Amino acid sequence: MSITVRYFASLREQLGASEASVSADGIRCVADVWQRAQPGRDLPPRVLAAVNHAHASLEDTVTDGDEVAFFPPVTGG
Repeated sequence: MSITVRYFASLREQLGASEASVSADGIRCVADVWQRAQPGRDLPPRVLAAVNHAHASLEDTVTDGDEVAFFPPVTGG
């Protein structure tokens, strides 16, 4: 039982990793995923999240087998 965690753009560079896998045991929401994947590290301000390719809030539910992505806000034209 696991959750795939992906990091994008400058966040990937800061963490030195593009992905991780964490145990789904005891995880209820997106914020729990961050804490499990990055223990002792605060979530950077304004970081966005997605669950299974859909934008999500830190309180959104996560279950076994989900993919959770964290990425900085992006702008473009």
